[in-house]
Amino acid sequence: MSPVEISDPRPATILIVDDRPANLELMATELEAHGYVAVVAQGGEEAVARARFVQPDLILMDVMMPAVDGFETARRLKACEDTRDIPVIFMTALTDTRQKLIGFAAGAVDYVTKPLDSAEVLVRVKTHLTLSALRRRLLTQNEQLQREVSAHEKTQAALVRSNTELEQLAYVASHDMQEPLRMIASYLQLVAQRYPDKLDSDGREFIGFAVDGAKRMQALINDLLVYSRVGTKVRPFAPVECSTVVDTALHHLCVAIDESGARIECGALPCVSGDASQLVQLFQNLMANAIKFRSTVAPVIQVSCQPLGDDWCFSVTDNGIGIEPEYFERIFVLFQRLHGRTQYPGTGIGLALCKKIVERHGGRIWVERAPTQGSVFRFTLHGASAGVGA
Repeated sequence: MSPVEISDPRPATILIVDDRPANLELMATELEAHGYVAVVAQGGEEAVARARFVQPDLILMDVMMPAVDGFETARRLKACEDTRDIPVIFMTALTDTRQKLIGFAAGAVDYVTKPLDSAEVLVRVKTHLTLSALRRRLLTQNEQLQREVSAHEKTQAALVRSNTELEQLAYVASHDMQEPLRMIASYLQLVAQRYPDKLDSDGREFIGFAVDGAKRMQALINDLLVYSRVGTKVRPFAPVECSTVVDTALHHLCVAIDESGARIECGALPCVSGDASQLVQLFQNLMANAIKFRSTVAPVIQVSCQPLGDDWCFSVTDNGIGIEPEYFERIFVLFQRLHGRTQYPGTGIGLALCKKIVERHGGRIWVERAPTQGSVFRFTLHGASAGVGA
């Protein structure tokens, strides 16, 4: 890279300040011979005016000048917003360290000692032009980054507002739909009970279909209400004993466990930071799925946990029918079902709800094939020491 192409193709402009015309001519000739544009000033007052007008890339300035010396000129340049960022190199015969410190305090970036060595001057000029260009580039990149961060934060805030509004809308809409559905199902059942003699077999079958559809819609709405509450009806995080959570979930599933002959094996579980009611729902949904999607043998469900850095990785392993790898992502999407309703009843919301609960707790959830038969659902949660605020 040539000295004139540090930050852009234009030649760098150097302002030379010295009260002696011979020195100005010598330095200007040397700099121009190496591709720079030289501008001269014969005193401090003129230097400040030239700098504001020309906006040079660098200033070479003598220290010992009549009226306004180099130190005071540098102070004035640094006090002006238009010129404060222009690097200043002092040219001086002074060798006293105290004088050099005064110069640095005034805003100089370097010194060259008189009598000047042209090779040294050129190297120092090139070095400080490069540093100045890099500094400007860094400032530009920082400003661009700040704009991008600000835009990202605004987008995130808009998404949060939108998601909150959608969750509230889903909650209100689902809640308001419950009563009409209950009325439809109740009146259809009442018609079937009061007028059995006036309905033929087709009529009774049609009413049965309608009642079943209304009940399935009610189940779907109930699940949607639970799903929407994950983001709206929340409790602050607190330390939660997962063994207690699993015991509560098993109590809720006692009928399904008895009917299926399921065996639950639960290892030692840690204390985590979370919402206890949502964690009960998480474990309950995963174990209920293991019971529902069982094979021809009695379900065996293993609940275990391993440390994963500062987090805990939980596993719910079953010996059920398993899941093909191509569906590992799809099953966590809302309303996604891999089986017909007649085979396995449900709304297709359970695993989407698990994913939403885990993500609200700052973790992730995924599924793998079990080593022998069935599936392993894994998810991560923060330990209780990670903080209890959310």
